[in-house]
Amino acid sequence: MSDFHGTDDDTYRGVRTFEALPPARGRGFARTWWGQAWLKALEDTALDGQQLKLGRRHARAGAVGAVSVRPGRITAVVQDRDRTPHRSDVLVQELGAADWDRLLDMVADRAGHIAALLDRDMPPQLVEDAAAAGVELLPGIGDLEPSCGCEAWDHCAHTAALCYQMARLLDQDPFVLLLLRGRGEEELLDELQERSAARAQGYVPQPDEAPGDEDVPVAGAGVLAAEAFAAQEALVSLPAPPPRVDEAGAGPALGGGTPPAPGIDVPALEFLIRDTAQRARKQLAEALSGSHADTPPAAEPTHSEDAVRLAAAGPPAPVAERLAAGSGRDTKGLAAAVRAWRQGGPAGLAVLEEEWGPGPEELARATDRLAAARADQADPPHLRATRNRWTVVGTGMQLRLGRDGRWWPYRKEQGRWLPSGPPDEDPATVLASLTTTEAGADTE
Repeated sequence: MSDFHGTDDDTYRGVRTFEALPPARGRGFARTWWGQAWLKALEDTALDGQQLKLGRRHARAGAVGAVSVRPGRITAVVQDRDRTPHRSDVLVQELGAADWDRLLDMVADRAGHIAALLDRDMPPQLVEDAAAAGVELLPGIGDLEPSCGCEAWDHCAHTAALCYQMARLLDQDPFVLLLLRGRGEEELLDELQERSAARAQGYVPQPDEAPGDEDVPVAGAGVLAAEAFAAQEALVSLPAPPPRVDEAGAGPALGGGTPPAPGIDVPALEFLIRDTAQRARKQLAEALSGSHADTPPAAEPTHSEDAVRLAAAGPPAPVAERLAAGSGRDTKGLAAAVRAWRQGGPAGLAVLEEEWGPGPEELARATDRLAAARADQADPPHLRATRNRWTVVGTGMQLRLGRDGRWWPYRKEQGRWLPSGPPDEDPATVLASLTTTEAGADTE
């Protein structure tokens, strides 16, 4: 579901208004393929690359206000660097009634397309099928028509910024594009439901169909899903869930006296088999837990993260060396990464390797919490702040703030900052854990 919502009343009237988005520093504007197609239409249309570049800067800095989306038009107030506001509009051609009929018929015939839209996804096949039906959903060259209070005749920095911000909204919810083309989400889903119900009963209503014609049964029309589920005695019960597995099975020994084929690293292969069994056991335990249905799936690890995860499982030394080389780290770097992984998985690794700057509100909140933590100590330490890291001056101790809001203790050992314990929501707890075990750290 989208993070950016208009009101239900607005949606019903064919208008959705989205609050101003936070600055987009450090991220792309479009992550989905349809969001990227939207930006390609902008970049292929605009004649002045400098205006596009300035528009990206405006959008990144959060200069685009609330965005109003309605059929055929998006509108927002965009501020220049001197805070001069400009009303900016971008116009897109709405689909005609015949286009919508063809599109809705096509989508209603393909349950997968409906499911994808409800999941806030727009698969390429949907757009290809629409094009085959003569309907172009995504804009192309010249389809994004600018209109701005600065009176530029082409895409200016303000309309470009609005388009870049629009790409972020499209990423979250493809229904925004369909609204721009002329149909709000509620209206569109109602029409799809009517057409799907008509197909389930074996007929397609025609504009000149007489009242009551829809009640005429059609041979071979099938059974409504609601009626099928109502006949519960005919439903086959689900099989019992598999039993819990307390310990992963031992992997096979692959030697067997037969020399391996050239290029096959037997110890590495045996290690990967054991790791696979352990991950399968963990996934089964998670699937059988009571909270599984409410737990969002974990993000897929990057190659670098997966190399650290494998190294944390204790592979043979030659395998660890290969993992270090494959992840772009030396042996000491991999050991530090493993240590961070064991303290906090991907989040712990990110705190080790990523330095970032908290925003003004987040920085103020962090500063207040650290001041409160120091106030509880008789001889509070002096802290030197560098982005998301606070070093205790004169010691080899450091607190790091993760993007998840947790605080992580670090110590300097042999010239390298390393995690020294688990994270905590309260910096006072982390600071206390550092100061009570100060021995052994390098002096900063």
